[in-house]
Amino acid sequence: MTVNTLKNNVQKNGLLLSIKRNLGILVGLAILCTIIAINSPVFLTTKNIMNVLRQISANLFVACGMTIILIAGGIDLSVGSTIAVIGVAAASFLDMGMSVPLTVLACLGVGAFIGFINGFIISRTKITPFIVTLSMANVLRGLAYVYTGATTIRINDRGYINIGTGFLGPVPLPAIYIAVVLMIVYLILNKSRLGRHIYAIGGNEKAARFSGIDVKKVRLLIYIFSGLMAAVASITLSARSYSGNPTAGEGAEMDAIAAVVLGGISMAGGNGHISGTIIGALIIGVINNGLNLMGIHSFWQMILKGVIILVAVYADYMKNARSNKASEA
Repeated sequence: MTVNTLKNNVQKNGLLLSIKRNLGILVGLAILCTIIAINSPVFLTTKNIMNVLRQISANLFVACGMTIILIAGGIDLSVGSTIAVIGVAAASFLDMGMSVPLTVLACLGVGAFIGFINGFIISRTKITPFIVTLSMANVLRGLAYVYTGATTIRINDRGYINIGTGFLGPVPLPAIYIAVVLMIVYLILNKSRLGRHIYAIGGNEKAARFSGIDVKKVRLLIYIFSGLMAAVASITLSARSYSGNPTAGEGAEMDAIAAVVLGGISMAGGNGHISGTIIGALIIGVINNGLNLMGIHSFWQMILKGVIILVAVYADYMKNARSNKASEA
């Protein structure tokens, strides 16, 4: 057997394993799309599909960071507020005459710094990630409101706006960005030492520490990455909305968590795959888009997302309970 044949067989088996692993939510996504398509003939048009891809990109950016953090046994509730602060910062930088490339770099730096603060506190203390990131969320949202006086800062720079509204051929630019990010996350989780350490820490932090893994460093890195992903989401959102808005990103953490847990990422840590997160984000995006097309009030979207999170977490709880019972036996 040649090397190329062996490589192709491995890739094929990996694809089949991914499909088998996500078969349940894939079927759910297909049923959901069918129901919406029957009720709205606009749903399956090329224009609307491209619109869905653009809409889910921001959630997927945040969900990529959340995927890694949940696998490591943590959580980040500050991503929504980070989106608001960075959107306001981007609008302010542009208003001061800063160039688009420098503005983007500055925004990424702000996101990484916020993630660094979260990661530093979490890795150096015994304060739970829930408390640290919830506190950071309040601080950041408050800063956004104080700085803007609860008003929106308009963005008029066409170069910046094109980041979120442009196309490469028929494909929206945000869809291309997210494809690159997903590949990076896949490589981190499946092809790197860092990825192995992330799974080990989420599976058993004490055992990971005894095996020589630098838990503090890994936790710091994953929260920096989460901050970067929130920054990328904020850049695309502020570019699409032509503004820096202190209310931007409200509920973004819930959308990301919904996508991640729906994709089979265990809230207990140590388990999960980025392929599930992609499908979970597609389901959330399809629900949002489909309900809007059918003229159903957005309040129902909140109810559905809450139900989705509860059902997915309950299913994860039952799976872990069965696994623990089997191991005890």
